[in-house]
Amino acid sequence: MLALKDIWAAELIIETNREVGFEMSNDNSIDQVRQAKRSWIEKALKRPVERQFSDWGHPVDALYTPDDLADSSYTRDIGFPGQYPFVRGVHPTMYLGRTWTMRQYSGYGTAEETNKRYRYLLEQGQTGLSVAFDLPTQIGYDSDDPLAEGEVGKVGVAVDSLKDMEVIFEGISLDKISTSMTINAPAGILLAMYIVVAEKQGIASEKLRGTIQNDILKEYTARGTYIFPPRPSLRLITDIFEYCSKAVPLWNTINVGGYHLREAGCSAVQEIAFSFSNAIAYIDAGLKAGLDIDSFAPRISWIFNTHNKIFEEVAKYRAARKVWAELMRDRYGAKDPKSWMLRFHTQTSGVSLTAQQPENNLIRVAYQALAAVLGGAQSLAACSFDEAHAIPTEKSVRLSLRTQQILAHEAGVTDTVDPLGGSYYVEVLTRKMEDEIKKLMAQIDDMGGAIAAIENGFIQKEIEARAYAIQKEIEGKKRIVVGVNEYKVAEKVDSPLFKFDPEISRKQIQKLADMKASRDGRKVQEALDALKRAAKGEENLMPRFVEAVREYATLGEICNVLREVFGEYHAVGTL
Repeated sequence: MLALKDIWAAELIIETNREVGFEMSNDNSIDQVRQAKRSWIEKALKRPVERQFSDWGHPVDALYTPDDLADSSYTRDIGFPGQYPFVRGVHPTMYLGRTWTMRQYSGYGTAEETNKRYRYLLEQGQTGLSVAFDLPTQIGYDSDDPLAEGEVGKVGVAVDSLKDMEVIFEGISLDKISTSMTINAPAGILLAMYIVVAEKQGIASEKLRGTIQNDILKEYTARGTYIFPPRPSLRLITDIFEYCSKAVPLWNTINVGGYHLREAGCSAVQEIAFSFSNAIAYIDAGLKAGLDIDSFAPRISWIFNTHNKIFEEVAKYRAARKVWAELMRDRYGAKDPKSWMLRFHTQTSGVSLTAQQPENNLIRVAYQALAAVLGGAQSLAACSFDEAHAIPTEKSVRLSLRTQQILAHEAGVTDTVDPLGGSYYVEVLTRKMEDEIKKLMAQIDDMGGAIAAIENGFIQKEIEARAYAIQKEIEGKKRIVVGVNEYKVAEKVDSPLFKFDPEISRKQIQKLADMKASRDGRKVQEALDALKRAAKGEENLMPRFVEAVREYATLGEICNVLREVFGEYHAVGTL
């Protein structure tokens, strides 16, 4: 029996000897197909067909045939899985080797409650953790800060100090699990806490696997959980790159967030182009700091948004892999093939979920998860059907996990690599999307890059305009949302919803007070003073974060030191 590599080698020789990758046999030449297609349009397609458009405005033809790919070369433009340009996947065997990592974005209330939910999900077969932090944590305030009032533990777990992080991961061996943390402005501080929790478990930081989002630029344009201005924020990011390349080499040091750009209103093309432009800014900052491209590029990972249009989402991921591979190899001269690979986590679309007829969200999420898998995601989280109303219940989050497990084990989508590869429609979409992504990225480059485009409000305005256009389409019924502007029913939600405990804030503040009373205040102040001196200079701040959290300095105390040195960012209006 031929080995897989031998089969691929034979196919590669055949394809290389062809001038056109999609060339037909002699009795079905491109010209013959083109002629037959014209005849079909004239005779068979008699009834007028309303022109359809992609979600990013590209006209969609009624039918695609080989003539639409006549100028394509398989080996040049598509290639094989695990090989440049990675259109068909970053690993040779993709899901034949192993399925994607199944994560459910989770975290709420106190550390104790979040630990209980994590244990439950792991018992149900989840293969990775994804931490949701509450709003005060995301913007660097302790739970007892007046600005945190009313928000403690509401949209995620409250983390004030190392003590909370210890409880969150109690009984969970950090050398046996991969953890993703959706945290940006204070990312280095939360990573420091995770490192010290592992240290207390007897686990060396070199063994830790996971991701911090650490993507601050999209916060200025789409999400809003920033603290410091862009320039010092980039310093924090490059400090993390450098520190982790030596101390935490298996850690993904940045998870560039196209997801949030899409949730704010971006099209599929804008999602990739804007997030790639942000990544260029991070790479340039790393190079300027003296880092070698191959020392940190392999640890850049991504989070994207999988929306409703299945084939468009598949094409988006295929095109993105190619654009990224070309960017890293040709623009930055990266030599390590791992630097060329676009490895990404995707989550189904939260903004597509409806409060009306919430059970419909089960179907939306299932189709979106299917698109993510067909597009070759390395990691996936599926939204829960009741998220438009509340934090998911145990039952609803289990259903989301089961959605992934049914895809993996029952649907047959993991039986072959890139099952939609070769589809005339998908290949044309992939190529068109590649062209549009490059065009938009070049426009941002001409402005001076992502930071300049953010400072002059270009990206913000583009997102706002797109979001407004979508809303107008919904209101005008040009875009049908089932159960919202069509197929409506009189209803009341009869599913049990998660109930938030208003006592959480009081309990968290009391725990924080108890922790402060038990720590060594002198050592805390010494660590904070050392951090302040380092922040005023050019020293890498990660070791200072580790020292400070080890003494139980709080997140708010550390961020206040940085606020004093770096200042705070204030958004510029775009209207």
